[in-house]
Amino acid sequence: MVNQKLLQPQEIEVWYILPAIRRELAVAMKSLSLEQKEIARILGVSPAAVSNYFTEKRATEVKFDPKTKEQVVKAAKEIINDNSKVIPETQKLLKLMWSTKVVCNIHKEYCNLENNCEVCFPK
Repeated sequence: MVNQKLLQPQEIEVWYILPAIRRELAVAMKSLSLEQKEIARILGVSPAAVSNYFTEKRATEVKFDPKTKEQVVKAAKEIINDNSKVIPETQKLLKLMWSTKVVCNIHKEYCNLENNCEVCFPK
């Protein structure tokens, strides 16, 4: 078992943020009338993973604010129009998670870091 106090910010990104982004993209794609199998194919995950996103059995630790969800819907539309944009659009969303300090907040929550931690954004 990994000592959560020693997690790097990038591990938070991989274990918590990326799954949450995929979940929100799947939800947005479903609202845009894509079928579960197609969503799974586009996102590079299993249909079971997509099902778990919809039933909130997977990637539930991170909740996005309404502005972030708007950006996810825009990204989903771009990806649906051109599936090759899945990586660039995911990267844009990851950058948003860093700039809005979502990664930092999750890191603090799961790793018991000080509120004045400067690991991700040193002064």
